[in-house]
Amino acid sequence: MNKRIKLMFIIPTLFAGGAERIISFVCQNINSSKFNVTLVVIGFEKDNKYKTDEVNVVYLNKARVLHAVPNIIKFIFKSKPNVVLSSISHLNIIMGLISILFPNVKFIARQATINKVAKNYRVNRRKFSLSSLINLGQFSMNQLDRVICQSNDMKSDFIGNYNSMESKITIIQNPITNADKVKEYVASGRIKRLVTVGRLGKIKGHERLINILSKLKIPFHYTIIGSGPLEKELFDQIDYLGLTESVTHIPHTNNVNSYLKKNDYFLQGSFSEGFPNALLESCVVGTPVIAFNVPGGTKEIVENGINGFLVEDEAEFLEKLNHKQDWNPSEIRESVYKKFNKEKIINDYEQLFIDILK
Repeated sequence: MNKRIKLMFIIPTLFAGGAERIISFVCQNINSSKFNVTLVVIGFEKDNKYKTDEVNVVYLNKARVLHAVPNIIKFIFKSKPNVVLSSISHLNIIMGLISILFPNVKFIARQATINKVAKNYRVNRRKFSLSSLINLGQFSMNQLDRVICQSNDMKSDFIGNYNSMESKITIIQNPITNADKVKEYVASGRIKRLVTVGRLGKIKGHERLINILSKLKIPFHYTIIGSGPLEKELFDQIDYLGLTESVTHIPHTNNVNSYLKKNDYFLQGSFSEGFPNALLESCVVGTPVIAFNVPGGTKEIVENGINGFLVEDEAEFLEKLNHKQDWNPSEIRESVYKKFNKEKIINDYEQLFIDILK
């Protein structure tokens, strides 16, 4: 019998977030007869927001990635994995440097952002940060054996940003992580019900969504699910525009799909998206989306008139909110399920691990 391939996944935390959700999901669903999986979390168990019951999880209990570097090196040396996969840019840069110490281990980084856009929305808390040292970043990322990008736009961005070889890049989109039942076909009621799920940060574009909704002449109710640094500023804007009674805020919920099912549209205001998981999940339950046509994976999910609309500006966004169309939830679900179902995406990951060791 062939020995199982030893996989080590490593991530800064298991806070509520897209990268954390996908990494924990992939770990849970990898074929255990072929792969021996360990998930290393740099942060703390108390912060875990995701199911990891069936995975061997090791918490390093460090508040910052840089503080965990000696622990990471020791753990790799002790556990001797065949493949190490990391996610989130600043950790990926560090793992590229660490990879130099382990020439017999294959190192893979999973990108989560479009850097050319994201860099305009980052808050630089430190005068000098590892990720801001471009030359070091380019050197480090090019030490990796493979990079996973979630979309064609992300691939192009990565090649340009890190001067990386195209042959090192594999595109694997995110899987559907919750194949909940599609909602029943129902006509929209008197009040148009709208929802957005995501971190409250500048890049997510909540402010421009609120600006658009302030011009909407039909009755509506808007549910915002998520928390983040923009919260006070956003709700000051909502109050100023007189929309307080029309907006509900839910900082966190473990039952996002129940809210997605109750709404007529999922709204995405982002200026960039690696691969929008919440938007994908909205289509899975049959709720159409309206989203800006921005860099990232959104355009690989949204099919105009089939599962929602891609728009170019705020005026067109408002026009689509006023647009009347009967949507078939089952058709919306099928449009994404055929491309992003769990079996297909997990197989893509497994095949990558097998191929990289040949």
